Amino acid sequence: MVLFENQGKGGSINHLGVEVQTTEEVLTAEDRLARADMVTTGVDETQCCYAEKTEVWVDGPDGVRWEWYVKHADSEQFENVVIDPNQSKRKCCD
Repeated sequence: MVLFENQGKGGSINHLGVEVQTTEEVLTAEDRLARADMVTTGVDETQCCYAEKTEVWVDGPDGVRWEWYVKHADSEQFENVVIDPNQSKRKCCD
């Protein structure tokens, strides 16, 4: 579990991250969330927060954002870029 704070906004959480070991675990998490009637972002291949990763996002019932991801490599990119050009660009962690 990884906790990300909102920089400059003391005492607030940006999002919670669950780092897993494989892409299959991300797909399993997305399936489990969808079966629980939670709306997910779907699984994306991204570069974000200085990492290349496979990720899925969901908003918890308390409004806190959760991310399940597997990191594949380091990246120099902070801003979110979805690697698949057919998918829309969305913010990850800011």
